[in-house]
Amino acid sequence: MTQIEELAEWVGDGGVVVLSGAGLSTDSGIPDYRGPSGAARRATPMTYQAFTRDPVARRRYWARSHLGWRTIGDARPNAGHRAVARLQELGRLDGIITQNVDGLHQAGGAHGVVELHGNLSRITCLDCGELSDRMAHSDRLDAANPGFAAAVSAVNPDGDVEIDDAELDGFTVVDCESCGGMLKPDVVYFGETVPAERVSRCFELVAGARTLLVLGSSLTVMSGRRFVLRAAKDGIRVAIVNQGVTRGEPYAGLVVDAALGEVLPDVVSRVEGVAVLG
Repeated sequence: MTQIEELAEWVGDGGVVVLSGAGLSTDSGIPDYRGPSGAARRATPMTYQAFTRDPVARRRYWARSHLGWRTIGDARPNAGHRAVARLQELGRLDGIITQNVDGLHQAGGAHGVVELHGNLSRITCLDCGELSDRMAHSDRLDAANPGFAAAVSAVNPDGDVEIDDAELDGFTVVDCESCGGMLKPDVVYFGETVPAERVSRCFELVAGARTLLVLGSSLTVMSGRRFVLRAAKDGIRVAIVNQGVTRGEPYAGLVVDAALGEVLPDVVSRVEGVAVLG
């Protein structure tokens, strides 16, 4: 039996919870951090502490994120996202947890997705808590910074980009229209804690799963790897599809090192075939 055949059998059994990472979105033009198509980040990721305490760091972030949003906002779901949505439609998935902030699972037809790290398409006010649309916020930044442009050398999965700091001079940050408070993308920064209820929901999904299926994640950070550790501890099957090494391999019963855009549609076809025969 090939790895793909075995993976299709596991998925066909149902009770699957998906844990997806940046590698699932590379075919949509969003690079990952550590995979073969990833762009190594040269700058330190923005931390919550720096964002809230340092006006210069906040201006730098918003300038870079404003440019990066054009890539994230224009991205479209790929075959991998559509395959996950189809497996959900076929009743094989009990849940989808994503570490991604691009919203492409939902755009690909999935529902009930737990966005572990939030979503770049929303803006939150750190003072009054109001949520607003990223496109509207982008229009406000365009109005406040007419003609702003810079040479982008790399785009990161969190929507941040690499540009020369000299091009940031004069960039204007906009505040909350309701209260004048500080605005931030509705995503979890480094140094910030994922909301406890969100983490609890993820653990509940994993606890009830027959298989935890990891898609496109190196599992380098504990934020996602903890669910693999829990699954392995509880005797739940772990399958990983990823290009390159992941830190979850010692805990997985099945590891497929291949392109998600090829593997997942193949798995869907096999599961659909069994469903028809059944």
